[in-house]
Amino acid sequence: MAETIHVRGEGGAIFAMDLPLPEGIADRYERGLLVRVNADGSPYAGAPASAPPPAPSQDPGTPPADPDPEPGPVDTAGRPAINAPKSEWIGYVVSKGLLSADDAANYTKADLIDMVS
Repeated sequence: MAETIHVRGEGGAIFAMDLPLPEGIADRYERGLLVRVNADGSPYAGAPASAPPPAPSQDPGTPPADPDPEPGPVDTAGRPAINAPKSEWIGYVVSKGLLSADDAANYTKADLIDMVS
């Protein structure tokens, strides 16, 4: 039987999800767009705030990415395209540690792009 967790989506709704999370959902969870909560929506106080195990569809033979790539003149790794949806820009700003997902959602897409430019 699969373990069930509850996550708050980008719109604030609470969803029950079985583990392992599907690849697209796991990606959004890792970027901070989805937050694990209790069934009633209160903050989850269980295990450390780490991502649930990835979906089994990921290739286990792929080596992990280098956590400390050599710095270049401009850090554009993982940067969404200008025409990417606002949700991708929120995830990018969150991954850079500039804002929380909730705070970033209050900005316009143009403001998020300016923030990281």
